[in-house]
Amino acid sequence: MVMNGVLMQYFEWDLPDDGKLWQHLAEDAEHLAEIGISHIWMPPATKGQSSGDVGYGAYDLFDIGEFDQKGTVRTKYGTREEYQAAIDALQAHGIWALADAVLNHKGGADETEIFQAYPVNPNNRQEKIGEARDIEGWTKFTFPGRQGKYSDFIWDFNCFSGTDFDNKTGESGIFMIKGENKGWLITKKWTQKMVTLIT
Repeated sequence: MVMNGVLMQYFEWDLPDDGKLWQHLAEDAEHLAEIGISHIWMPPATKGQSSGDVGYGAYDLFDIGEFDQKGTVRTKYGTREEYQAAIDALQAHGIWALADAVLNHKGGADETEIFQAYPVNPNNRQEKIGEARDIEGWTKFTFPGRQGKYSDFIWDFNCFSGTDFDNKTGESGIFMIKGENKGWLITKKWTQKMVTLIT
């Protein structure tokens, strides 16, 4: 058990898109241990919408720099092998590697789909400001570069509560997808309770 540990965030938003972060981290592990770092917070390793994605526009959770997808094999930070080497180097120096993971949003869909959705007030997503209508959303994720390795799950509009663009009309906005068990997780009533608790 680490007492009085020191956590370091080993990334920032504006790092260069050169695929070198994992290599730098592996090379820096000994120095980090010498200065007393006990835990390293690593950025999301999964494939994003492009090689320059910082990891929060998650495209494929099963691709950590292994498959040719979205125009690149590596992620912004490097390849799967380099990621593993960085973790191994940290552990060899007694440092805990903490992996960030983004599980609640996706970007860079492979195909569009037509489905029913309600336009909602962007300042109150519980307030529908129109009737449900057919929209064309970028909601189908087939991961053609991975070809089913690790998982053959295909994401479609049924996996989502909403989207922010209607490809059919070119309209940007917030659209709540119509269907059973659809809607937003945070309700207005819950938000009001939280505000009351905080203030």
